[in-house]
Amino acid sequence: MRVQSFEIKLLTCLVTALCLVAVISLANNAATQDPQQSNQQRPRRVGTQQTSNGTQSNTNSQSQTNSVGEEVGEGDVVRVETQLVSVPTVVTDRTGHPISGLGARNFAVFEDGKPQTVTNFATAEAPFEIALLLDTSGSTRDELGLIRNAANAFISALRPGDHVAIVAFKNILRNGSNIATVDLVSTLTDDRKLLGNAITNIGTSNGTPFYDGLGRIANQIFRDPPREEVRGRRAVVALTDGVDSNSDSGYVDARASLARAGVACYFIQVSTEDYVEDRLLKDCQDDGRLSLSAKQLERFRQIYVPSAQKEDYQDFCRLGPFERMDISRQLYNLARREMNELAKGTGGKNFAAANLQEARAAFAQVAEEIGKQYSLGYYPANKTRDGKFRQIRVELRGVKDAQVRAREGYYPPKRQ
Repeated sequence: MRVQSFEIKLLTCLVTALCLVAVISLANNAATQDPQQSNQQRPRRVGTQQTSNGTQSNTNSQSQTNSVGEEVGEGDVVRVETQLVSVPTVVTDRTGHPISGLGARNFAVFEDGKPQTVTNFATAEAPFEIALLLDTSGSTRDELGLIRNAANAFISALRPGDHVAIVAFKNILRNGSNIATVDLVSTLTDDRKLLGNAITNIGTSNGTPFYDGLGRIANQIFRDPPREEVRGRRAVVALTDGVDSNSDSGYVDARASLARAGVACYFIQVSTEDYVEDRLLKDCQDDGRLSLSAKQLERFRQIYVPSAQKEDYQDFCRLGPFERMDISRQLYNLARREMNELAKGTGGKNFAAANLQEARAAFAQVAEEIGKQYSLGYYPANKTRDGKFRQIRVELRGVKDAQVRAREGYYPPKRQ
């Protein structure tokens, strides 16, 4: 029995030893496995490559710049985010008339002083997309017919392939009061009959949500990339005095949205200042009086007298006539500066109209310039997504006695 027990123990030891040898052998095989095969089994890091000693070094491929440091599993598709920058551009002669017939070779584009490669170029032959904003508030309410006639004439002056959206203001009932809001009367279309009906149906409002209107145009009408045949030829054309009275957003918001959309801004500035001031001075019990809204008063306080108490600018009827007039004039000056800034920064232009009778002639000038606007497009050599402003400069090549007006810059998206 003892001999048999000894034999069983010896056999157990031999089996254990064989198992240990097998485990060691497998470990050695894994350690000596082909490094290239091993690398294929682990996630790769886009923007880096394995060196011969197993360390990682940065690659110079631009196609990987936006994804540095991001883990990508084997078999995944690496997507590269690129942003085409559209640059609306107008070339005029010494008399200010637009020049057509130029080609891509006649333009050079610089971003922060560095030359860029123009990859997209649209001439005046390409169709246009236009958001037509009609301000039917305040003093213009009594002349709605003139606004409709001017808008119809403007659309008639465009080419058949141009698409137009109609935006206006209207009143809605909120908490028992009529509140002015943005009214998207028609989306982008080249159906002239549909556009005519839309213009016929525009209403009026008791306020001017101007900033909200610009934001709605940028974020909804021009939310998607332009159609291939358009190639960046997009614009906002607004008939307004530019004085916002009840937007939920502000000028900075509207400007940022328009900058992201990359559209040229054209403003037909209708003068309503005298009409408004005359009614601001009326007694608060007078049915014909106009009053500054609480949002206008607060905007004035924040910009011009930030140290003043908020309570001092909450009740319009407590303000004296000289205070009312001063606030109104400051707000009109502010509106003009803002429209000038938007037009200049986007490659658009301002047109003054002393009254609505002159608006029709201004619309004709806008239609002529839009019909001869170029669009230059490029993918920035600087791939950094830092959200910082970048300056754009366009220069002419081989064109004498001409001036160029173009978008002045943009903000790239910021990496989250």
